[in-house]
Amino acid sequence: QVQLVESGGGLVQPGGSLRLSCAASGSIFAMYTMGWYRQAPGKARELVADIDSDGTTNYAASVKGRFTIARDNAKNTVYLQMNSLKPEDADVYYCHAKARPWRDSFARYDYWGQGTQVTVSS
Repeated sequence: QVQLVESGGGLVQPGGSLRLSCAASGSIFAMYTMGWYRQAPGKARELVADIDSDGTTNYAASVKGRFTIARDNAKNTVYLQMNSLKPEDADVYYCHAKARPWRDSFARYDYWGQGTQVTVSS
């Protein structure tokens, strides 16, 4: 199967920046969309940004212009550069990947990281 390991969360002041990273490992025959979601307590998980294997990106309206998603296909790693952070950006951020683990099967699965906390506070 596929494991996703996130890093880069932490505490930052409003207006500051953070960079999240997520590395995928394990049985990966093909990697498709990778992205980041966030979830506040008691709320549904929401898409922040995602990126296809061809580099096509998609952003939530609330982060467009402030966040940038990128990926390194050779390393199966996705990044989220977060600038001009606001208190309302504080959440647990989850890495997501859609992957095909095995050559012999066309099945694709959704995988999630364990989550990394982003706190925006002065």
